[in-house]
Amino acid sequence: MDLFDDTPDTSDNAPEFTVSELSGAVKRTIEGEFGFVRVRGEVGRVSRPRSGHVYLDLKDDKSVIAGIMWKGVAARQQTQPEEGMEVIATGKMTTFPGQSKYQIILEEIRPAGAGALMAMLEKRKAQLQAEGLFDPARKRSLPYLPEIIGVVTSPSGAVIRDILHRLRDRFPRKVLVWPVAVQGAKCAPEVARAINGFNQLTPGGALPRPDLLIVARGGGSVEDLWGFNEEIVARAAAASEIPLISAVGHETDTTLIDYVSDRRAPTPTAAAELAVPVRMELLAGLRDFDARMTRAVEQRLEQRGQRLRDLGRALPRAETLLEGPRQRLDVMGDKLPAALRRLVDRQRLRLSESAGSLRPGVLSRAIVTERNKLDERARRLHPALQRLVDTRREALMQRGNRLSDRPILREISLQSERLAALSRRLDDSQNTRITDARAKLDALDRLRETLGYKETLRRGYAVVHGDGNVMTSAADAKKASALEIEFADGRLAVGGGKTARKAAKKPPNPPKPTQGSLF
Repeated sequence: MDLFDDTPDTSDNAPEFTVSELSGAVKRTIEGEFGFVRVRGEVGRVSRPRSGHVYLDLKDDKSVIAGIMWKGVAARQQTQPEEGMEVIATGKMTTFPGQSKYQIILEEIRPAGAGALMAMLEKRKAQLQAEGLFDPARKRSLPYLPEIIGVVTSPSGAVIRDILHRLRDRFPRKVLVWPVAVQGAKCAPEVARAINGFNQLTPGGALPRPDLLIVARGGGSVEDLWGFNEEIVARAAAASEIPLISAVGHETDTTLIDYVSDRRAPTPTAAAELAVPVRMELLAGLRDFDARMTRAVEQRLEQRGQRLRDLGRALPRAETLLEGPRQRLDVMGDKLPAALRRLVDRQRLRLSESAGSLRPGVLSRAIVTERNKLDERARRLHPALQRLVDTRREALMQRGNRLSDRPILREISLQSERLAALSRRLDDSQNTRITDARAKLDALDRLRETLGYKETLRRGYAVVHGDGNVMTSAADAKKASALEIEFADGRLAVGGGKTARKAAKKPPNPPKPTQGSLF
Protein backbone atom coordinates (compact mmCIF):
# COMPACT_ATOMS: atom_id res chain seq x y z
CA MET A 1 0.00 0.00 0.00
CA ASP A 2 1.26 3.48 -0.83
CA LEU A 3 2.27 5.47 2.20
CA PHE A 4 0.65 8.61 0.87
CA ASP A 5 -2.88 7.73 -0.23
CA ASP A 6 -4.64 10.40 -2.29
CA THR A 7 -7.98 9.46 -0.75
CA PRO A 8 -8.06 10.33 2.93
CA ASP A 9 -9.35 7.56 5.15
CA THR A 10 -11.07 8.87 8.25
CA SER A 11 -12.13 5.46 9.52
CA ASP A 12 -10.62 3.85 12.53
CA ASN A 13 -8.97 1.26 10.27
CA ALA A 14 -6.53 3.82 8.75
CA PRO A 15 -2.92 2.53 9.07
CA GLU A 16 -0.66 4.09 11.68
CA PHE A 17 2.95 5.08 10.86
CA THR A 18 5.81 5.87 13.17
CA VAL A 19 7.54 9.24 12.95
CA SER A 20 10.67 7.58 11.51
CA GLU A 21 8.62 5.78 8.82
CA LEU A 22 6.92 9.00 7.78
CA SER A 23 10.20 10.96 7.77
CA GLY A 24 11.88 8.21 5.72
CA ALA A 25 9.08 8.27 3.16
CA VAL A 26 9.39 12.05 2.80
CA LYS A 27 13.18 11.70 2.42
CA ARG A 28 12.84 9.06 -0.31
CA THR A 29 10.26 11.14 -2.14
CA ILE A 30 12.36 14.32 -2.20
CA GLU A 31 15.59 12.54 -3.12
CA GLY A 32 13.84 10.52 -5.81
CA GLU A 33 12.02 13.46 -7.40
CA PHE A 34 14.90 15.96 -7.51
CA GLY A 35 18.28 14.18 -7.20
CA PHE A 36 21.00 16.58 -8.33
CA VAL A 37 19.84 20.15 -8.95
CA ARG A 38 21.43 23.51 -9.80
CA VAL A 39 20.23 26.50 -7.81
CA ARG A 40 20.98 30.18 -8.39
CA GLY A 41 20.70 32.46 -5.38
CA GLU A 42 22.40 34.74 -2.89
CA VAL A 43 24.51 33.35 -0.06
CA GLY A 44 23.02 34.26 3.30
CA ARG A 45 24.29 33.14 6.67
CA VAL A 46 27.64 31.27 6.44
CA SER A 47 28.89 29.14 9.35
CA ARG A 48 32.25 27.31 9.53
CA PRO A 49 32.51 25.19 12.71
CA ARG A 50 35.68 23.43 13.82
CA SER A 51 34.65 20.25 12.00
CA GLY A 52 35.53 21.93 8.68
CA HIS A 53 32.04 21.62 7.20
CA VAL A 54 30.34 24.73 5.79
CA TYR A 55 26.71 25.54 6.61
CA LEU A 56 25.02 28.29 4.59
CA ASP A 57 21.68 29.60 3.33
CA LEU A 58 20.74 30.11 -0.32
CA LYS A 59 18.02 32.73 -0.67
CA ASP A 60 16.18 35.03 -3.00
CA ASP A 61 13.60 37.70 -2.29
CA LYS A 62 10.97 35.14 -1.18
CA SER A 63 12.51 31.83 -0.03
CA VAL A 64 15.50 30.33 1.77
CA ILE A 65 17.09 26.86 1.35
CA ALA A 66 19.56 25.50 3.89
CA GLY A 67 22.78 24.11 2.39
CA ILE A 68 25.62 21.95 3.68
CA MET A 69 29.06 21.52 2.15
CA TRP A 70 31.11 18.72 3.69
CA LYS A 71 34.73 19.32 4.68
CA GLY A 72 36.33 17.49 1.77
CA VAL A 73 34.07 19.20 -0.79
CA ALA A 74 34.72 22.65 0.73
CA ALA A 75 38.49 22.14 0.46
CA ARG A 76 38.19 21.47 -3.28
CA GLN A 77 36.24 24.64 -4.08
CA GLN A 78 38.13 27.28 -6.02
CA THR A 79 35.95 30.06 -4.60
CA GLN A 80 34.83 29.94 -0.98
CA PRO A 81 31.26 31.17 -0.33
CA GLU A 82 30.84 34.54 1.39
CA GLU A 83 27.74 36.28 2.65
CA GLY A 84 26.08 38.42 -0.01
CA MET A 85 27.71 36.62 -3.01
CA GLU A 86 25.44 35.50 -5.84
CA VAL A 87 26.29 31.91 -6.76
CA ILE A 88 25.18 28.90 -8.78
CA ALA A 89 25.17 25.84 -6.51
CA THR A 90 24.97 22.19 -7.57
CA GLY A 91 23.94 19.51 -5.12
CA LYS A 92 21.50 16.86 -4.01
CA MET A 93 18.21 17.59 -2.26
CA THR A 94 17.58 15.65 0.93
CA THR A 95 15.92 16.00 4.30
CA PHE A 96 17.14 16.14 7.88
CA PRO A 97 14.60 14.20 10.00
CA GLY A 98 16.20 15.39 13.22
CA GLN A 99 14.87 18.91 12.62
CA SER A 100 12.08 18.10 10.15
CA LYS A 101 13.48 20.27 7.35
CA TYR A 102 14.77 19.84 3.83
CA GLN A 103 18.21 20.96 2.65
CA ILE A 104 20.68 20.66 -0.20
CA ILE A 105 23.99 18.80 0.08
CA LEU A 106 26.31 20.98 -2.04
CA GLU A 107 28.86 19.41 -4.39
CA GLU A 108 29.96 22.57 -6.23
CA ILE A 109 29.50 26.29 -5.78
CA ARG A 110 30.75 29.04 -8.05
CA PRO A 111 30.01 32.74 -8.55
CA ALA A 112 27.17 33.57 -10.88
CA GLY A 113 29.29 35.26 -13.55
CA ALA A 114 32.19 37.72 -13.57
CA GLY A 115 30.01 40.43 -12.02
CA ALA A 116 29.65 38.49 -8.78
CA LEU A 117 33.39 37.83 -8.68
CA MET A 118 34.21 41.50 -9.15
CA ALA A 119 31.68 42.54 -6.50
CA MET A 120 33.24 40.11 -4.04
CA LEU A 121 36.72 41.35 -5.01
CA GLU A 122 35.75 44.98 -4.42
CA LYS A 123 34.28 44.10 -1.03
CA ARG A 124 37.43 42.25 0.01
CA LYS A 125 39.63 45.04 -1.35
CA ALA A 126 37.73 47.64 0.68
CA GLN A 127 38.10 45.55 3.84
CA LEU A 128 41.88 45.14 3.46
CA GLN A 129 42.30 48.81 2.57
CA ALA A 130 40.40 49.81 5.72
CA GLU A 131 42.87 47.73 7.75
CA GLY A 132 45.77 49.72 6.27
CA LEU A 133 47.37 46.88 4.28
CA PHE A 134 47.56 49.08 1.15
CA ASP A 135 49.24 52.00 2.96
CA PRO A 136 52.38 53.10 1.02
CA ALA A 137 54.09 53.95 4.33
CA ARG A 138 54.33 50.26 5.28
CA LYS A 139 55.97 49.23 1.98
CA ARG A 140 59.72 48.58 2.18
CA SER A 141 62.40 49.40 -0.35
CA LEU A 142 63.95 46.58 -2.36
CA PRO A 143 67.59 45.57 -1.75
CA TYR A 144 69.84 46.97 -4.48
CA LEU A 145 71.69 43.69 -5.10
CA PRO A 146 70.15 40.70 -3.24
CA GLU A 147 72.36 37.68 -2.68
CA ILE A 148 69.49 35.15 -2.75
CA ILE A 149 66.12 35.54 -4.51
CA GLY A 150 63.12 33.37 -3.61
CA VAL A 151 60.60 32.70 -6.42
CA VAL A 152 57.07 31.43 -5.71
CA THR A 153 55.61 30.03 -8.94
CA SER A 154 54.92 26.86 -10.89
CA PRO A 155 58.16 24.96 -11.69
CA SER A 156 56.81 23.67 -15.02
CA GLY A 157 55.64 26.90 -16.64
CA ALA A 158 57.42 29.43 -18.85
CA VAL A 159 57.40 32.02 -16.05
CA ILE A 160 60.28 30.49 -14.07
CA ARG A 161 62.33 30.09 -17.26
CA ASP A 162 61.78 33.74 -18.19
CA ILE A 163 62.81 34.89 -14.70
CA LEU A 164 65.94 32.72 -14.60
CA HIS A 165 66.93 33.73 -18.12
CA ARG A 166 66.48 37.44 -17.33
CA LEU A 167 68.44 37.17 -14.08
CA ARG A 168 71.25 35.33 -15.88
CA ASP A 169 71.43 38.09 -18.53
CA ARG A 170 71.35 41.00 -16.06
CA PHE A 171 73.18 39.83 -12.93
CA PRO A 172 73.40 36.10 -11.99
CA ARG A 173 72.15 35.48 -8.45
CA LYS A 174 71.27 32.43 -6.34
CA VAL A 175 67.58 31.52 -6.82
CA LEU A 176 65.40 29.35 -4.55
CA VAL A 177 62.17 28.15 -6.22
CA TRP A 178 59.17 27.15 -4.08
CA PRO A 179 56.85 25.17 -6.40
CA VAL A 180 53.14 25.96 -6.05
CA ALA A 181 49.93 25.61 -8.00
CA VAL A 182 49.19 28.94 -9.71
CA GLN A 183 45.48 28.32 -10.28
CA GLY A 184 42.70 26.20 -8.89
CA ALA A 185 41.64 25.40 -5.35
CA LYS A 186 45.19 24.64 -4.15
CA CYS A 187 46.65 27.93 -5.40
CA ALA A 188 45.85 30.25 -2.47
CA PRO A 189 46.91 27.97 0.43
CA GLU A 190 50.09 26.85 -1.33
CA VAL A 191 51.16 30.42 -2.21
CA ALA A 192 50.48 31.57 1.37
CA ARG A 193 52.47 28.62 2.77
CA ALA A 194 55.35 29.39 0.40
CA ILE A 195 55.58 33.05 1.50
CA ASN A 196 55.41 32.07 5.19
CA GLY A 197 57.91 29.24 4.61
CA PHE A 198 60.51 31.57 3.07
CA ASN A 199 60.10 33.97 6.01
CA GLN A 200 60.69 31.16 8.52
CA LEU A 201 64.06 30.20 7.04
CA THR A 202 67.15 31.08 9.12
CA PRO A 203 69.55 33.66 7.61
CA GLY A 204 72.85 31.96 6.88
CA GLY A 205 71.46 28.47 7.57
CA ALA A 206 71.81 25.28 5.53
CA LEU A 207 68.95 26.56 3.36
CA PRO A 208 69.56 30.34 3.54
CA ARG A 209 66.75 32.85 3.84
CA PRO A 210 66.19 34.92 0.64
CA ASP A 211 66.80 38.67 0.58
CA LEU A 212 63.94 39.22 -1.89
CA LEU A 213 60.76 37.33 -2.88
CA ILE A 214 59.04 37.22 -6.29
CA VAL A 215 55.49 35.84 -6.59
CA ALA A 216 54.91 35.27 -10.31
CA ARG A 217 52.35 33.84 -12.70
CA GLY A 218 51.51 34.29 -16.36
CA GLY A 219 48.38 35.90 -17.69
CA GLY A 220 44.90 34.42 -17.61
CA SER A 221 41.25 35.08 -16.98
CA VAL A 222 39.78 36.43 -13.76
CA GLU A 223 38.96 32.89 -12.68
CA ASP A 224 42.51 31.69 -13.41
CA LEU A 225 44.05 34.51 -11.36
CA TRP A 226 41.48 34.29 -8.54
CA GLY A 227 43.83 32.43 -6.19
CA PHE A 228 45.91 35.63 -5.88
CA ASN A 229 42.77 37.55 -4.86
CA GLU A 230 42.19 35.34 -1.82
CA GLU A 231 42.48 37.00 1.57
CA ILE A 232 44.95 34.40 2.89
CA VAL A 233 47.45 35.29 0.11
CA ALA A 234 47.07 39.04 0.63
CA ARG A 235 47.61 38.76 4.38
CA ALA A 236 50.62 36.48 3.94
CA ALA A 237 52.22 38.98 1.53
CA ALA A 238 51.48 41.88 3.91
CA ALA A 239 53.01 40.00 6.88
CA SER A 240 56.17 39.04 4.96
CA GLU A 241 59.34 40.40 6.56
CA ILE A 242 61.20 39.88 3.27
CA PRO A 243 60.57 42.56 0.57
CA LEU A 244 58.17 41.11 -2.02
CA ILE A 245 57.58 41.78 -5.72
CA SER A 246 54.28 40.66 -7.23
CA ALA A 247 54.30 39.72 -10.92
CA VAL A 248 50.91 38.10 -11.50
CA GLY A 249 49.40 38.18 -14.96
CA HIS A 250 50.03 40.75 -17.66
CA GLU A 251 50.30 44.51 -17.29
CA THR A 252 46.51 44.98 -17.41
CA ASP A 253 45.81 42.27 -14.79
CA THR A 254 45.49 43.44 -11.18
CA THR A 255 45.06 41.22 -8.11
CA LEU A 256 44.96 41.88 -4.36
CA ILE A 257 48.56 40.75 -3.90
CA ASP A 258 49.62 43.65 -6.15
CA TYR A 259 48.21 46.16 -3.64
CA VAL A 260 49.87 44.69 -0.54
CA SER A 261 53.25 43.79 -2.07
CA ASP A 262 56.21 46.14 -1.73
CA ARG A 263 56.54 46.51 -5.51
CA ARG A 264 54.35 45.44 -8.45
CA ALA A 265 55.87 44.32 -11.74
CA PRO A 266 53.75 44.27 -14.91
CA THR A 267 55.25 40.93 -16.02
CA PRO A 268 57.49 38.23 -14.49
CA THR A 269 60.33 39.40 -16.74
CA ALA A 270 59.93 42.93 -15.41
CA ALA A 271 60.06 41.52 -11.86
CA ALA A 272 63.50 40.06 -12.62
CA GLU A 273 64.57 43.46 -13.97
CA LEU A 274 63.39 45.15 -10.76
CA ALA A 275 65.19 42.57 -8.62
CA VAL A 276 68.75 43.08 -9.90
CA PRO A 277 70.64 45.76 -11.86
CA VAL A 278 72.48 45.13 -15.15
CA ARG A 279 75.92 43.75 -14.38
CA MET A 280 77.54 45.08 -17.56
CA GLU A 281 76.14 48.56 -16.92
CA LEU A 282 77.60 48.44 -13.39
CA LEU A 283 80.98 47.35 -14.74
CA ALA A 284 80.88 50.11 -17.36
CA GLY A 285 79.93 52.61 -14.68
CA LEU A 286 82.78 51.39 -12.45
CA ARG A 287 85.26 51.74 -15.29
CA ASP A 288 83.99 55.25 -15.96
CA PHE A 289 84.24 56.14 -12.27
CA ASP A 290 87.76 54.68 -12.15
CA ALA A 291 88.88 56.77 -15.14
CA ARG A 292 87.30 59.90 -13.70
CA MET A 293 88.90 59.25 -10.32
CA THR A 294 92.32 58.74 -11.92
CA ARG A 295 92.02 62.00 -13.85
CA ALA A 296 90.83 63.84 -10.76
CA VAL A 297 93.77 62.50 -8.67
CA GLU A 298 96.28 63.43 -11.35
CA GLN A 299 94.84 66.94 -11.67
CA ARG A 300 94.82 67.32 -7.88
CA LEU A 301 98.43 66.20 -7.58
CA GLU A 302 99.48 68.59 -10.36
CA GLN A 303 97.70 71.49 -8.68
CA ARG A 304 99.23 70.66 -5.29
CA GLY A 305 102.71 70.33 -6.81
CA GLN A 306 102.41 73.67 -8.56
CA ARG A 307 101.17 75.28 -5.32
CA LEU A 308 104.08 73.74 -3.41
CA ARG A 309 106.57 75.08 -5.92
CA ASP A 310 105.04 78.55 -5.71
CA LEU A 311 105.23 78.53 -1.91
CA GLY A 312 108.79 77.21 -2.04
CA ARG A 313 109.92 80.17 -4.10
CA ALA A 314 108.49 82.58 -1.49
CA LEU A 315 110.36 80.93 1.46
CA PRO A 316 113.72 82.40 2.66
CA ARG A 317 116.97 80.40 2.32
CA ALA A 318 118.02 77.98 5.08
CA GLU A 319 121.25 79.89 5.78
CA THR A 320 119.29 83.07 6.44
CA LEU A 321 116.95 81.28 8.86
CA LEU A 322 119.88 79.77 10.86
CA GLU A 323 122.06 82.92 11.20
CA GLY A 324 120.19 84.39 14.23
CA PRO A 325 119.91 81.14 16.27
CA ARG A 326 123.58 80.32 15.57
CA GLN A 327 124.68 83.74 16.88
CA ARG A 328 122.55 83.36 20.05
CA LEU A 329 124.10 79.92 20.63
CA ASP A 330 127.61 81.37 20.47
CA VAL A 331 126.73 84.11 22.98
CA MET A 332 125.17 81.64 25.42
CA GLY A 333 128.18 79.35 25.09
CA ASP A 334 130.50 82.18 26.12
CA LYS A 335 128.38 83.01 29.21
CA LEU A 336 127.91 79.40 30.40
CA PRO A 337 131.24 78.77 32.30
CA ALA A 338 130.98 81.96 34.42
CA ALA A 339 127.31 81.20 35.23
CA LEU A 340 128.19 77.68 36.37
CA ARG A 341 130.88 78.96 38.72
CA ARG A 342 128.50 81.50 40.31
CA LEU A 343 125.91 78.78 40.84
CA VAL A 344 128.43 76.50 42.59
CA ASP A 345 129.53 79.35 44.89
CA ARG A 346 125.93 80.12 45.92
CA GLN A 347 125.13 76.46 46.69
CA ARG A 348 128.35 76.09 48.72
CA LEU A 349 127.43 79.19 50.77
CA ARG A 350 123.91 77.84 51.54
CA LEU A 351 125.36 74.49 52.58
CA SER A 352 127.79 76.17 54.95
CA GLU A 353 125.03 78.22 56.59
CA SER A 354 122.82 75.12 57.08
CA ALA A 355 125.69 73.03 58.49
CA GLY A 356 126.44 75.67 61.12
CA SER A 357 122.93 75.34 62.67
CA LEU A 358 123.05 71.50 62.90
CA ARG A 359 124.34 70.45 66.43
CA PRO A 360 123.74 67.22 68.47
CA GLY A 361 122.12 69.08 71.34
CA VAL A 362 119.41 70.56 69.09
CA LEU A 363 118.57 67.14 67.66
CA SER A 364 118.44 65.57 71.16
CA ARG A 365 115.98 68.19 72.43
CA ALA A 366 113.74 67.67 69.40
CA ILE A 367 113.73 63.89 69.97
CA VAL A 368 112.85 64.31 73.68
CA THR A 369 109.99 66.69 72.84
CA GLU A 370 108.46 64.31 70.30
CA ARG A 371 108.84 61.34 72.71
CA ASN A 372 106.96 63.26 75.44
CA LYS A 373 104.12 64.01 73.02
CA LEU A 374 103.93 60.32 72.06
CA ASP A 375 103.80 59.16 75.70
CA GLU A 376 101.00 61.64 76.49
CA ARG A 377 98.88 60.37 73.59
CA ALA A 378 99.50 56.73 74.61
CA ARG A 379 98.17 57.44 78.13
CA ARG A 380 95.04 59.07 76.69
CA LEU A 381 94.44 56.26 74.17
CA HIS A 382 93.63 53.41 76.64
CA PRO A 383 90.75 55.19 78.52
CA ALA A 384 89.24 56.31 75.23
CA LEU A 385 89.24 52.76 73.85
CA GLN A 386 87.74 51.45 77.12
CA ARG A 387 84.88 54.01 76.95
CA LEU A 388 84.18 53.09 73.30
CA VAL A 389 84.06 49.36 74.12
CA ASP A 390 81.70 49.97 77.08
CA THR A 391 79.38 52.09 74.93
CA ARG A 392 79.22 49.49 72.17
CA ARG A 393 78.67 46.66 74.69
CA GLU A 394 75.74 48.54 76.31
CA ALA A 395 74.11 49.21 72.92
CA LEU A 396 74.52 45.55 71.98
CA MET A 397 72.89 44.37 75.21
CA GLN A 398 69.91 46.71 74.69
CA ARG A 399 69.34 45.36 71.20
CA GLY A 400 69.71 41.78 72.43
CA ASN A 401 67.00 42.37 75.07
CA ARG A 402 64.57 43.45 72.37
CA LEU A 403 65.08 40.25 70.34
CA SER A 404 62.46 37.48 70.86
CA ASP A 405 61.62 34.19 69.12
CA ARG A 406 57.84 34.56 69.58
CA PRO A 407 57.19 36.39 66.25
CA ILE A 408 59.22 33.73 64.44
CA LEU A 409 57.32 30.92 66.10
CA ARG A 410 54.00 32.62 65.32
CA GLU A 411 54.96 32.97 61.65
CA ILE A 412 56.03 29.30 61.53
CA SER A 413 52.64 28.28 62.96
CA LEU A 414 50.70 30.36 60.41
CA GLN A 415 52.71 28.96 57.50
CA SER A 416 52.22 25.41 58.82
CA GLU A 417 48.43 25.92 58.87
CA ARG A 418 48.50 27.30 55.32
CA LEU A 419 50.59 24.34 54.18
CA ALA A 420 48.14 21.89 55.75
CA ALA A 421 45.16 23.64 54.11
CA LEU A 422 46.86 23.59 50.70
CA SER A 423 47.71 19.91 51.16
CA ARG A 424 44.06 19.09 51.91
CA ARG A 425 42.90 21.08 48.87
CA LEU A 426 45.45 19.29 46.71
CA ASP A 427 44.26 15.87 47.92
CA ASP A 428 40.60 16.78 47.32
CA SER A 429 41.37 18.14 43.85
CA GLN A 430 43.41 15.09 42.90
CA ASN A 431 40.68 12.72 44.10
CA THR A 432 38.06 14.67 42.13
CA ARG A 433 40.17 14.56 38.96
CA ILE A 434 40.79 10.83 39.37
CA THR A 435 37.05 10.21 39.86
CA ASP A 436 36.15 12.30 36.77
CA ALA A 437 38.80 10.60 34.66
CA ARG A 438 37.61 7.15 35.77
CA ALA A 439 34.00 8.08 34.89
CA LYS A 440 35.08 9.35 31.44
CA LEU A 441 37.11 6.20 30.87
CA ASP A 442 34.14 4.02 31.79
CA ALA A 443 31.87 5.99 29.48
CA LEU A 444 34.34 5.68 26.60
CA ASP A 445 34.65 1.95 27.23
CA ARG A 446 30.87 1.59 27.13
CA LEU A 447 30.80 3.64 23.92
CA ARG A 448 33.49 1.39 22.44
CA GLU A 449 31.45 -1.69 23.26
CA THR A 450 28.30 -0.04 21.83
CA LEU A 451 29.98 0.98 18.54
CA GLY A 452 31.78 -2.34 18.04
CA TYR A 453 30.55 -4.76 15.46
CA LYS A 454 29.70 -7.29 18.21
CA GLU A 455 26.78 -5.05 19.26
CA THR A 456 25.63 -5.02 15.66
CA LEU A 457 25.65 -8.82 15.67
CA ARG A 458 23.49 -8.88 18.81
CA ARG A 459 20.85 -6.85 16.96
CA GLY A 460 20.31 -9.71 14.53
CA TYR A 461 23.03 -9.15 11.92
CA ALA A 462 25.70 -11.62 10.85
CA VAL A 463 29.11 -11.58 9.15
CA VAL A 464 29.89 -13.98 6.29
CA HIS A 465 33.51 -15.22 6.11
CA GLY A 466 35.02 -17.15 3.26
CA ASP A 467 38.61 -18.20 2.49
CA GLY A 468 39.88 -15.96 5.32
CA ASN A 469 38.08 -12.83 4.05
CA VAL A 470 34.77 -11.09 4.68
CA MET A 471 32.28 -11.64 1.87
CA THR A 472 30.70 -8.34 0.76
CA SER A 473 28.79 -9.59 -2.30
CA ALA A 474 26.99 -12.68 -3.58
CA ALA A 475 29.53 -13.11 -6.38
CA ASP A 476 32.42 -13.33 -3.89
CA ALA A 477 30.44 -15.81 -1.78
CA LYS A 478 29.85 -18.08 -4.79
CA LYS A 479 33.59 -18.16 -5.55
CA ALA A 480 34.56 -19.13 -1.99
CA SER A 481 35.34 -22.80 -1.34
CA ALA A 482 33.71 -22.70 2.11
CA LEU A 483 31.63 -20.19 4.01
CA GLU A 484 31.37 -19.45 7.69
CA ILE A 485 28.62 -17.29 9.23
CA GLU A 486 29.42 -15.45 12.44
CA PHE A 487 26.49 -14.70 14.80
CA ALA A 488 26.52 -12.96 18.14
CA ASP A 489 26.80 -16.25 20.03
CA GLY A 490 29.17 -18.14 17.75
CA ARG A 491 30.08 -19.19 14.20
CA LEU A 492 28.40 -21.66 11.83
CA ALA A 493 30.30 -23.37 8.99
CA VAL A 494 28.40 -23.75 5.68
CA GLY A 495 29.49 -25.72 2.59
CA GLY A 496 31.66 -28.78 1.88
CA GLY A 497 29.07 -31.08 3.42
CA LYS A 498 30.01 -30.07 6.92
CA THR A 499 27.94 -28.05 9.36
CA ALA A 500 29.52 -27.44 12.74
CA ARG A 501 28.76 -25.06 15.51
CA LYS A 502 31.87 -23.28 16.73
CA ALA A 503 32.38 -21.58 20.03
CA ALA A 504 32.46 -17.82 19.87
CA LYS A 505 35.94 -16.36 19.85
CA LYS A 506 37.51 -13.04 18.94
CA PRO A 507 38.85 -13.07 15.34
CA PRO A 508 42.51 -12.09 14.89
CA ASN A 509 41.48 -9.04 12.89
CA PRO A 510 37.88 -7.98 13.69
CA PRO A 511 36.21 -6.99 10.41
CA LYS A 512 34.86 -3.50 10.09
CA PRO A 513 31.09 -3.52 9.35
CA THR A 514 30.67 -2.37 5.79
CA GLN A 515 27.74 -2.19 3.46
CA GLY A 516 26.98 -5.72 2.29
CA SER A 517 28.85 -7.56 5.09
CA LEU A 518 25.90 -7.55 7.51
CA PHE A 519 22.47 -9.07 6.88
